[in-house]
Amino acid sequence: MLKSKTFLKKTRSGRVLKVVREHYLRDDIWCGSELCVECRQESPPPPVLQRDACRESSLCASRHYIIPDTNVVLHQIDILEDPLINNVIILQTVLQEVRHRSAPIYKRIKDVIHNASKHFYTFTNEHHRETFIEREQGESANDRNDRAIRTAARWYSEHLKKAPDGEELQVILLTDDKGNREKAEGCGVIAYKCEEYIKSLIGSPELMDRLALCTDDANEITSSKILFPEHLPLSRIQAGIKSGTFLQGVFRASRDNYLEATVFVQGDGDDGTEILIQGLQNLNRAVHQDLVAVELLPRNLWVTPSSVVLVDEGPKGDEDGDGDEEEQKMLKCDASESMLKPTGKIVGIIKRNWRPFCGMLSRSEIKEATRHLFTPADRRIPRIRIETRQASALMGQRIMVAIDGWPKSSRYPNGHFVRSLGSAGDKETETEVLLLEHDVPHQPFSQAVLSFLPKMPWAIAEEDMRNRVDLRKLCVCSVDPPGCTDIDDALHCRDLGNGNLEVGVHIADVSHFIRPGNTLDQEAASRGTTVYLCEKRIDMVPELLSSNLCSLRCNVDRLAFSCIWEMNHNAEIISTRFTKSVINSKASLTYAEAQLRIDDTNMNDDVTRSLRGLNALAKILKKRRIDKGALTLSSPEVRFHMDSETHDPIDLQAKELKETNSLVEEFMLLANISVAQKIYDEFSECALLRKHPAPPPSNYDILSKAAKAKGLVIRTDSAKALADSLDMAQVEGFSYFNTLLRILGTRCMMQAVYFCSGMDSDFHHYGLASPIYTHFTSPIRRYADIIVHRLLAVAIGADCTYSDLMDKHKQAALCNNLNYRHKMAQYAQRASVAFHTQLFFKSRGIQNEDGYILFVRKNAIIVLIPKFGLEGTVFFENKEKRGPRLLFDEEVPSLTVEGHTFNMFDRVKVTISLDASNIQHQKIRMALLEPVYRREHVPKRTTGGCAEVTREVKCINSS
Repeated sequence: MLKSKTFLKKTRSGRVLKVVREHYLRDDIWCGSELCVECRQESPPPPVLQRDACRESSLCASRHYIIPDTNVVLHQIDILEDPLINNVIILQTVLQEVRHRSAPIYKRIKDVIHNASKHFYTFTNEHHRETFIEREQGESANDRNDRAIRTAARWYSEHLKKAPDGEELQVILLTDDKGNREKAEGCGVIAYKCEEYIKSLIGSPELMDRLALCTDDANEITSSKILFPEHLPLSRIQAGIKSGTFLQGVFRASRDNYLEATVFVQGDGDDGTEILIQGLQNLNRAVHQDLVAVELLPRNLWVTPSSVVLVDEGPKGDEDGDGDEEEQKMLKCDASESMLKPTGKIVGIIKRNWRPFCGMLSRSEIKEATRHLFTPADRRIPRIRIETRQASALMGQRIMVAIDGWPKSSRYPNGHFVRSLGSAGDKETETEVLLLEHDVPHQPFSQAVLSFLPKMPWAIAEEDMRNRVDLRKLCVCSVDPPGCTDIDDALHCRDLGNGNLEVGVHIADVSHFIRPGNTLDQEAASRGTTVYLCEKRIDMVPELLSSNLCSLRCNVDRLAFSCIWEMNHNAEIISTRFTKSVINSKASLTYAEAQLRIDDTNMNDDVTRSLRGLNALAKILKKRRIDKGALTLSSPEVRFHMDSETHDPIDLQAKELKETNSLVEEFMLLANISVAQKIYDEFSECALLRKHPAPPPSNYDILSKAAKAKGLVIRTDSAKALADSLDMAQVEGFSYFNTLLRILGTRCMMQAVYFCSGMDSDFHHYGLASPIYTHFTSPIRRYADIIVHRLLAVAIGADCTYSDLMDKHKQAALCNNLNYRHKMAQYAQRASVAFHTQLFFKSRGIQNEDGYILFVRKNAIIVLIPKFGLEGTVFFENKEKRGPRLLFDEEVPSLTVEGHTFNMFDRVKVTISLDASNIQHQKIRMALLEPVYRREHVPKRTTGGCAEVTREVKCINSS
């Protein structure tokens, strides 16, 4: 049966097109039930819906199937994912609506449908002759869809009654829409509210905790006092944005001050504006990463970013918000006109970016209470009020909670329990938390992905040698960190006999194994990057590739992509060639082992001579880069030494860089630049490149102030000027001063990003002082490099192209995902370092260490401990006790405490210990030992810690 609809459409050029849409209806679509014999096809697939759909319910004693409407799927996905809920019919109408309204929920419901043990069946009601309905005149799309759901539910109920034993089986429609329920019951369909049905399930009280609150429920558990302004409707927001009254941007909450946030308003290209938001009323229930509408305040109400550190420590008695007034007063400070920032208030939410959050339950002090506060692990997320009957069992557990809504009468948003992750402090649990919190895909690779791996045993075949050069006789070696198994790159250097040198960078040919568009390729593109935690690696590609077939291990033949230069002894490039190749590495060395070979005059084998040649050229290349304005900044990293049995950290040291680190880095940079130029010359519209934008001048304010305090001037008008200024910035008798300046310089930088050449005009890499750059040298751990390999292979005729590779819009969308994944990977790695630092100090106890003041705040100093690469905050205020007199000078900046002035880069001595009093936020505590600013305020050692008030420690990682 065919239905068609004809309508006229006007194009941009003014032409009128006649469009005919055909809609095919069938009467042979299977209902999916094991019980049915009427609509089975000749060769039907295995039934999905079970004959014995038993689920004990006080509402429905007989066997039954469930049909949820769209809002139940959108809001109660946590319920639907529970193993107890099965034999569910998902209508095509519902699936289409969910797809349009929420991509994350759509993916989750699709995953549930694909899980055979759940018995979820998708019924294509929009193409079934008896369940398809036309939209009536004057009927809204939403009302038509509700009617389509009721029609399908009624058809199922009547259809299954015709089956043997079908009289005993019922079909239940779950909908929270009262009108929809009444209409369903009017046409003979059994319908219940989702909450009503879940409450009726016998022996499953824990499911109640997973129920998302509907709007009515949310209002019931909050006070009648209005705490926040009403959010404007979307129609007014859109009109205000169009007229310029409101601005649209991404809400970014502060980690250090729960009463402050910024809204980033995107401008043209990479430009954008940050609008400051201060105070609960102005924050107006926005949550980190929400897309919001903001209204600028009059200029006389603009403020400066607060230098105070404030942590939301929960309700102070009642929930009327009065307890925050004292802390809101602390935000106010006098500032010059030049220090003021554009300031605004949130007037509406355009799009929520809520996700399930990890954290811990803060149990109510009221006996037998069911309403409790959940404290998220991420300090940028507000506490969430949930209702649960298993609070006792959840204490001390890491759990996941989802937000349902945030009424204007509630200090905190309302939410529901999702699932428990395990005991707080357990290494496996904490690793799971940091991966979830940073959205790192870490599920095992599916069988669909693994099916595209080569069959073992694998060997290089004759067809693999097509368009490939045999370089197995070359003396190639790799240099990597200790324990590295995913070896991306190898190098060689040899005399050519004409007075010049041949230098080669050989990169694992991952694109040979991962072909465009298959499931393996899609998974690698989604993951974007390998994530390296302190004792765990989350691979971008399956281990068979990452640690075996692609890894350039020594003494085995491996497929590679080679970039080979002819150079003179002054590291000037005479010619460059790119080729697919086969190599056989002669040595897999660590940086230390390679350095020993270079330094040991008794060693003179081929590998050692190659390394010495590479090292000599690398020094010249590095000097040339720096002379052109490349920046040499600093960011101390730490290395843990793990116990071989417990895998707990037993030592913590700042990483030591050797010449061989620089040797590898220089040739990787050179290869990336050479490849970038080649792919851009060939594909000017769709080359995947990487750029590092120049920071805005305001980013350098803190660096300039720090240098000025020591009588120095830092020029920031260009990268070259900055590099030269940093080289000359020395203070007599203070050797670590220059390193501190470079660490501060790193904080001023912008994030490097991937982009498509056809979508941007600014290619410059500020930090490297290079006009063009890309990533080619790490395809085992970065998907961007795989795309670059494919582009280069097409450019040299070693492989064929495909449509997505030449589509600049798809390349740009891919770059957005890769930039997001790389950023999240960095954050996850830093969180892993922070957790293992806590484990280290847990076993070490109290430590006294020298450090330097890196930043000065209104009520605290931030101290860097070079020995451990740690950064922590020491407070000078305590809420329980009267603190010392503080005088903050933002211009210098400096903080005077009881007559003693603390400046940036001052040397101090601090006590370091682990504070485990708050299981949710265990932290490294720092307290000042020297200088003593006032005798009675010197922190005393105690069994539980060593300071009166201290702050969470962060670890500095290079980005």
